[in-house]
Amino acid sequence: MAGHDRILYEVVGREDRRISPFCWRVRMALAHKGLECHFEPTRYTEKDKIAFSGQKLLPILVDFGEVVTDSWSIAKYIDENYYQERSLLLGGGTRFVSLWTDTQLQPVLARCIIKDLYDNLDPLDQEYFRVSREARYGKTIEEMHLERESNELNLKRVLTMIRELVRTQPFICGKAPAYADYIVFGAFQWARCVSPFKFLDDNDPIFAWRGRMIRQYGSLANTVPHYD
Repeated sequence: MAGHDRILYEVVGREDRRISPFCWRVRMALAHKGLECHFEPTRYTEKDKIAFSGQKLLPILVDFGEVVTDSWSIAKYIDENYYQERSLLLGGGTRFVSLWTDTQLQPVLARCIIKDLYDNLDPLDQEYFRVSREARYGKTIEEMHLERESNELNLKRVLTMIRELVRTQPFICGKAPAYADYIVFGAFQWARCVSPFKFLDDNDPIFAWRGRMIRQYGSLANTVPHYD
């Protein structure tokens, strides 16, 4: 940790692909606040590297020696400690978006991209990922890949609420993006970093919203390896 005042430990795959939707939420939140940060790549199996945090999950933020874990807790921390910058708008509606994304959007999106994600992992992480994800979903990675077409149709249905919202306003939070946007965008950017699978039509309002999010903060989303 020496040499950096603020560090975000992120999950990384092959070719420095940043492959966690939760880490992307925090990346965008830090940019929203204008906070500079060192992004530390961490493989799934590098548990010793993050043992200092007292737990095994990412993201982890180290802010001038303060260790904060869990993406929601990190967002609350930076909002409360850097209050003079723009608010992240962490109200009840944002918590709903977080729970919806975790329980509805990301599970079905994962089924669409899981084989591509597996292929983009460091070989040292692939066995861990296979065992843990196949136990979670009750199917092999290859079985889920074969079901991608039906999962894509399910994904389009899941996205109906967000689609109708960004049809009438530029961002989920209104005229400008805030944390609810970063939560949902984290899922899309996760997919974009690991999979060439195109699941949004060009005329989909969500596709236009995603483009606006990609261009935020000097096109931060384009500063790492990604597909389009």
